[in-house]
Amino acid sequence: MIHNSKRKYVAVLLYIEAAIVLALGVWLGVLGLTHDKKELAPLLGVIVFAVLGAVGLFASGRGYKNGKNYGRSPAILANLIAVGVAYYQIQGHFYIGAIIILVLALPTLYFAFSIAKNEG
Repeated sequence: MIHNSKRKYVAVLLYIEAAIVLALGVWLGVLGLTHDKKELAPLLGVIVFAVLGAVGLFASGRGYKNGKNYGRSPAILANLIAVGVAYYQIQGHFYIGAIIILVLALPTLYFAFSIAKNEG
């Protein structure tokens, strides 16, 4: 029972992360359309990677929700990367961004590792 609730928590956190990453990609797209000074190739690359990242996070969340194992490694990897990003944001004194990332990444990592430990 507890194991299933952990899976639900991870799935919800991954869905939230996917929505945020997708929103950032859409925001970059709008920003690219509304501003004159832009480099098109890098902007498109970032937008494509944001969409792919959001799809990957959503798929990982779906895997956790359905009790599958295919979402485990991508979820852990994405959130470990997010912790690294938060570290650099702290170094750049962008604390609010770091806090938002850590509030999502750390519980996701905790639950994902505890699920992996119990299943492995």
